[in-house]
Amino acid sequence: MGEILSTREEVQDKVIVEVMLDKEEIMPLNGDTNDIVLFSRKHCSTKANLTQRGRNEATKYFLVPRTLRKQLQFNKEVSCQRFDSGDQAIFVYIADKFTG
Repeated sequence: MGEILSTREEVQDKVIVEVMLDKEEIMPLNGDTNDIVLFSRKHCSTKANLTQRGRNEATKYFLVPRTLRKQLQFNKEVSCQRFDSGDQAIFVYIADKFTG
């Protein structure tokens, strides 16, 4: 896991952040330097569940907690990425928000 080394304010509500990461954490970026999102595992406090369905429980589901369902467009395609970090797997899903 990485850590923030320093921050300093910039113009128009932006902040410059210097981050130190392990090499295996930066490799999935494939050189991309735009549209980067930072988060901390310590703030992932909403409990959620994984479930299995179907024959031999072959289908796995991540259940979206009720408290996080507001303004999401369901039955739409989402994108997903998996990061392995030590003894944990981190899944990031990107879903469109309902704007109507």
